[in-house]
Amino acid sequence: MDFGVKMQGSEPVSTMKVSESEGKLEGLATAVTPNKNSSNSSCAGGISSSSSSSSRGGSAKGWQYSDHMENVYGYLMKYTNLVTGWQYRFFVLNNEAGLLEYFVNEQSRNQKPRGTLQLAGAVISPSDEDSHTFTVNAASGEQYKLRATDAKERQHWVSRLQICTQHHTEAIGKMMSHAEGQQRDLIRRIECLPTSGLLSSLDQDLLMLKATSMATMNCLNDCFHILQLQHASHQKGSLPSGTTIEWLEPKVPLSDHYKNGADQPFATEHSKPVAVPEEQSVAESGLLAREPEEVNADDEVEDTCDNKEDDLGAVEEQRSVILHLLSQLKLGMDLTRVVLPTFILEKRSLLEMYADFMSHPDLFITITNGATAEDRMIRFVEYYLTSFHEGRKGAIAKKPYNPIIGETFHCSWRMPKSEVTSSVASSSSTQAVTNHTSLSEDSSSQVGSDYYTVRFVAEQVSHHPPVSGFYAECAERKMCVNAHVWTKSKFLGMSIGVTMVGEGILSLLEHGEEYTFSLPCAYARSILTVPWVELGGKVSVNCAKTGYSASITFHTKPFYGGKLHRVTAEVKHNITNTVVCRVQGEWNSVLEFTYSNGETKYVDLTKLAVTKKRVRPLEKQDPFESRRLWKNVTDSLRESEIDKATEHKRTLEERQRTEERHRTETGTPWKTKYFIKEGDGWVYHKPLWKVISTAQAAE
Repeated sequence: MDFGVKMQGSEPVSTMKVSESEGKLEGLATAVTPNKNSSNSSCAGGISSSSSSSSRGGSAKGWQYSDHMENVYGYLMKYTNLVTGWQYRFFVLNNEAGLLEYFVNEQSRNQKPRGTLQLAGAVISPSDEDSHTFTVNAASGEQYKLRATDAKERQHWVSRLQICTQHHTEAIGKMMSHAEGQQRDLIRRIECLPTSGLLSSLDQDLLMLKATSMATMNCLNDCFHILQLQHASHQKGSLPSGTTIEWLEPKVPLSDHYKNGADQPFATEHSKPVAVPEEQSVAESGLLAREPEEVNADDEVEDTCDNKEDDLGAVEEQRSVILHLLSQLKLGMDLTRVVLPTFILEKRSLLEMYADFMSHPDLFITITNGATAEDRMIRFVEYYLTSFHEGRKGAIAKKPYNPIIGETFHCSWRMPKSEVTSSVASSSSTQAVTNHTSLSEDSSSQVGSDYYTVRFVAEQVSHHPPVSGFYAECAERKMCVNAHVWTKSKFLGMSIGVTMVGEGILSLLEHGEEYTFSLPCAYARSILTVPWVELGGKVSVNCAKTGYSASITFHTKPFYGGKLHRVTAEVKHNITNTVVCRVQGEWNSVLEFTYSNGETKYVDLTKLAVTKKRVRPLEKQDPFESRRLWKNVTDSLRESEIDKATEHKRTLEERQRTEERHRTETGTPWKTKYFIKEGDGWVYHKPLWKVISTAQAAE
């Protein structure tokens, strides 16, 4: 880069040569040919190293590498495409140039590389799924998925790549700062020239030079934006508490940009966010504080919405946005205030996701049918372990909407009594558990007394911290469950961990029993490749009255070997310290129950029919019920209109912030709608045990 100022027939007034600056990185220029004079003694699957020269041409100003900055070369398996799959390729890590190159084989090493990645700003990611695989994600968005022969070899490659990446990322940041300083000096020198005379500050050539240099630096700043942020995050350390990180969203969705060159339907609206006047937002907050609404189950109809999340296209297209976020995060950082990009969101609220815990209402209802306390505890564990798999709407991990304070969700399930009775009568049979049929449209015409109805309501009772309360009951069977959950998210490198703080209580009023339970942690793994969900941690179930308890462990996959999604459990009688049932298997596949009498039962979750929930049509819902509240965001996501979805989401979040500021300024406390705070927990305002007690007292 050479900015010069010259007069006709005279010497230059000012000249700037960025390429001669101290601490330069000539190896980053594409014209540089990597050093290929290393030893050729490597073999398939092996790694060799050679020391990198300290500087090119012996210049004292060249970049100085420490002893451990060594060139690495050897064979790795590279994932090519779906057709050819994994192929052996010869890789060379050129530390001086900051390049990772690969060739078809070692013999072709002196030829042009088949592929080259610039490592400045790259993210090197060991895979969570096995001990051999890792990925190299360049700042350009290009990715190499590689596999070593064993864990030791992978660690060697990963550590060397990370060292090289750090050096070149920091060097580019310094080079950009130096270039910006010289460009500012050039502008200052031009502006200091007189306004008239042979050489003036208004000379057309100088004005063109001034504009060109500014445009050049702006372009470079845009190109290296991710690298500069990454460099700053390393220098400044963790972000201050309370900082909100806004994700960068693309100006035009990539999925739309390449649709036959068609005009963008939202392009004219992009700079016009849907504004909600403050007066309107504060007035609407009054809707949230009104008296609880009694939802008539007869107004609800069987849900026809199917939001499967199988499309990874948006994640693949916008990998650079994910890399941008990773450059700003630190291990263990709380993600509560991190604003997630719209394209990785599920098309539903977290409150609706909690409702999926009740997708097998028959198993829930039959808990109270157990003849003994032991049987009821085992039935609860069976229901609990089968309640997680339906919460995922696809194999790809996406995040549901963060509920807005005051947001609610209502639904119900109807279960024919004949089906529940048959499952109870033959509960020792595997087929009875795996072959239930879901409700049909025709069955809805039956008399209400032929059904058990399970009603569900959830409410976001707090914003900071984010706490959700949910309650479900089957009045006919005198049973209900009340729970509150506080989600705490942390950044774990190539994973995101979500801790579910809180507890639930199942009340079997017919037996006077209460079952206290907790929830496992959830992890989004491999967030740079194909994200997937894993559950982990130990949870417990306790019934103080009967003395029975259950210990359940969701096993995360170990570094070496092991199965995914494994779960084990023990049901114990605490008084006698006797294990009455053991469970093992996968929480999203097949579970094996082994009883103290030697009998065994298998539950195949892939064949376990799901009963569809019933919800009110949108036009009958309250303005702050989840589906109506998020309708515009959901519709835009369905149409892959990411910009529209982002604007609608931002409007809702800004309204929440405005209302919170208004309450703070006026000293108005937040009033929940359905849940009351009791101690550290939240309890439904009209739980079944209160209703029954009131009815008995009236009699």
